[in-house]
Amino acid sequence: MSIRFVRHALELTRRSLIKTWRTPEALIDVTLQPGLFMVIFVYVFGGAVAGSTHEYLQFLMPGILAQTLAMGAISIGVNLNSDLEKGIFDRFRSLPIARSAPLVGAVLGDVVRYVVVTVSTFAFAYLMGFRIGTDPLRTLAGCLLGVLFGLCVSWALVFVGMLVRTSGAVQGIGFLVMLPLSFASSVFVDPHTLPSWLRGFVDVNPLTHLVGAMRGLFVGTPLGTHVWWTLGWSAALVAVFMPLALAAYRRKV
Repeated sequence: MSIRFVRHALELTRRSLIKTWRTPEALIDVTLQPGLFMVIFVYVFGGAVAGSTHEYLQFLMPGILAQTLAMGAISIGVNLNSDLEKGIFDRFRSLPIARSAPLVGAVLGDVVRYVVVTVSTFAFAYLMGFRIGTDPLRTLAGCLLGVLFGLCVSWALVFVGMLVRTSGAVQGIGFLVMLPLSFASSVFVDPHTLPSWLRGFVDVNPLTHLVGAMRGLFVGTPLGTHVWWTLGWSAALVAVFMPLALAAYRRKV
């Protein structure tokens, strides 16, 4: 990777950040959605699931954060597909830059969304009574792990954004994939309460491992091998979908 490519990618990252800064309403989903989910699930289902809304909040918060970080990747696929429709990438093609720099810059620019969703989720959770059970260093590590996973998932949605014809289709496919991954995981309930035929999928679900790692780093539950599984899934997502996304992009433009 040349210094020239890095410079171009960072400049396009800056473009993405400026675009986000000028359209703050695009962050509504990552600022309000986590709080809305926590209010609904804690106060409507918390007593039935855990017997106590406070205990369920301690259990749920890392899961909601992990789910929102993963689902936040849908927006980058939608935005890139929209840019393709508007012809912006045709302008990039006329510039003396690496052809893959716009995609790399867009993914890196999405870091802001992940930082915003992390801060907003913690803020809502603390207002509702959530408390960290470990220490600031482990909490920071959990946040960084979640952001890393979200960035890696982004490449899968970038690939989808390069394949389908409309931004609405990207959003539909994204939710079609992310919702089963969210509910067939440990985000909302303990996997041991699920039927055995479903538990096999839950045990290998990348969200289950991310949530397990974040619960261990935030509230002190046993970490086991969840961190290593999450890092492995993150590496696999990049290894598979980044080359596919770049190849699809080159064919598209």
